[in-house]
Amino acid sequence: MRLVLDTDVVVAGMRSPTGASAALLVAALESRLTLCANVALMLEYEAVCSRAAHRTAAGLTQKEIAIFLDAIAALVEPVETHFLWRPQLRDPADEMVLEAAVNGNAQAIVTFNIRDFGAATIQFGVELLLPREALALLKG
Repeated sequence: MRLVLDTDVVVAGMRSPTGASAALLVAALESRLTLCANVALMLEYEAVCSRAAHRTAAGLTQKEIAIFLDAIAALVEPVETHFLWRPQLRDPADEMVLEAAVNGNAQAIVTFNIRDFGAATIQFGVELLLPREALALLKG
């Protein structure tokens, strides 16, 4: 299964190591799924995960956040963005997620913000899943 994780899912995985988001990261580590991301999305992961509020909630130091982000970068399959279809979504920050999914031939975008993506993903054949739904599909 090829997935793109929205930034909110990566943050949830960092903040709650026992949740579905963290379980998806572990599944990627175990090569049970492939995570895809482009440079813009990796920079977004870094910017958001490094925020003091998330760092404090996760109980991690800045150095540990850097290690976490390095691990994410090592897990993902890099995606080159060849085409920009903007604007497709209400939130410009979500455009990079859609572009990574389309260019990476991902089956789904995993997000807590399903409504933010609306019907735009349908035209590209990309499914929208909550983390628990993606985890359930993975378990079969």
